[in-house]
Amino acid sequence: MIDIFTVVMPHVLMAIAVWRLLGRDELDNDPILPSPTSTLVRRTKNKAMRGEETPGA
Repeated sequence: MIDIFTVVMPHVLMAIAVWRLLGRDELDNDPILPSPTSTLVRRTKNKAMRGEETPGA
């Protein structure tokens, strides 16, 4: 009984740690990369500067 407990308990704790890490918001946003919205704004500004039709205008 003790042997099964000593094998199962670390695996359960690691599973809980991974579950909590996957729920963090920092995994979705990389501060080094530009955000998708800033890229979209930049593309829209570049199109407007070239005289192309902008969406919503």
